[in-house]
Amino acid sequence: MSKLALKGGTPLRSEPYPAWPMTHGDVELNALKKVLDSGVWGTLGPEAMKFNENFAKYQGANYAVGMTNGTVTLEVLLRALDIGRGDEVIVPPYTFNATVSSVLFLGATPIFVDIESDTFNMDATKIEPLINDKTKAIIPVHVGGRSCDMDAIMAIAKKHNLYVVEDAAHSVGSTWKGVGLGTIGDAGSFSFQNSKNLTSGEGGAITTNSKELYDKCFSIHHCGRDMESGIWYDHPFLGTNSRLTEWQGAILNSQMDRLDQHIETREDNAAHLTKRLKELPFIETFKEDERVTRNAYHLFLFKYKKAANKDIPKQKFVEALQAEGIPLAPGYVPLYRQAMLTSPQAKRVLNADAPSYPDLHLPVVERIGDEEGMWLVHNILLGNHKDMDDIADAMIKVYENADELKD
Repeated sequence: MSKLALKGGTPLRSEPYPAWPMTHGDVELNALKKVLDSGVWGTLGPEAMKFNENFAKYQGANYAVGMTNGTVTLEVLLRALDIGRGDEVIVPPYTFNATVSSVLFLGATPIFVDIESDTFNMDATKIEPLINDKTKAIIPVHVGGRSCDMDAIMAIAKKHNLYVVEDAAHSVGSTWKGVGLGTIGDAGSFSFQNSKNLTSGEGGAITTNSKELYDKCFSIHHCGRDMESGIWYDHPFLGTNSRLTEWQGAILNSQMDRLDQHIETREDNAAHLTKRLKELPFIETFKEDERVTRNAYHLFLFKYKKAANKDIPKQKFVEALQAEGIPLAPGYVPLYRQAMLTSPQAKRVLNADAPSYPDLHLPVVERIGDEEGMWLVHNILLGNHKDMDDIADAMIKVYENADELKD
């Protein structure tokens, strides 16, 4: 009789992991009612402005600006840095598409750099050969909440006079050498979309220590108004409307008090799960780096080695774990394979000398995307050690019954 749930056996786990968003109550209800009764539902109201102060302080930045979502934050930042047609921006291919679409929307060209096998982050050692006189910025993405090698990236940026825009969509509360992510480069971009560790359904923020850059971003997100003049119907700059609503601000302000407790729980469970997974010959966890002083663990990432598991393909292993009640995900695929980069819209903005993305071959990210990379989402880490043990035990179950997956 089959033992694997995928083949008709009994799943190892039947109870669900913690749902997300999972924590709300009277605090959020009262905050929303306060906004409802105030009659101020948007356009830089007290909740939105309070959030800007709260978030800047939490991340350790001089300034923050809340916005409608984490995609537009990247677009606003790049616009504020005057990046546009003819410019190149170095990006990783292991990320959500907004990291690249924000570059394209400004008419600039994304240049992909391969990733590190043991972090899934941008490989700083491969950046310099891609730099030329058209390169204007680097966008390191702190995948899953673990910091990129910001020492190396900032040294390269300083040497070549490049901007650094940290895509910290996964990284609220994460630190590098004790410094909040999103405050090390010229600016940071954060997302509060429904899946994120801090969420208002949709939402985002930029952080920066530069008053000049803050003023530009604030103006752009506020329809191009000049905040110094205070004249309402005056738009000296080309802007857009990406203002955070009071509803979003109220929820975010209410949720921020829970952030540190959640991060502590995730880090504790991640340490326990890592210890268990190190015992498995077909799983490889990430290298330790003492410079990563806090990891918010939006994702728990690791590598699968099929050669040590009877050559069971990655996708089949994922399906088998899911059938056992473990919501394992296969992770990103290389972004340069996506059709958006060869779409008519992209062709209209890319220069003739832009890379031929379908011909691009970056070996590490392709191996990670196709064969090795996997992750568990952050709410799973809000359980307990028994929940973590179930993950490891389910993997052992699949390993011991791998012959059932040969068909």
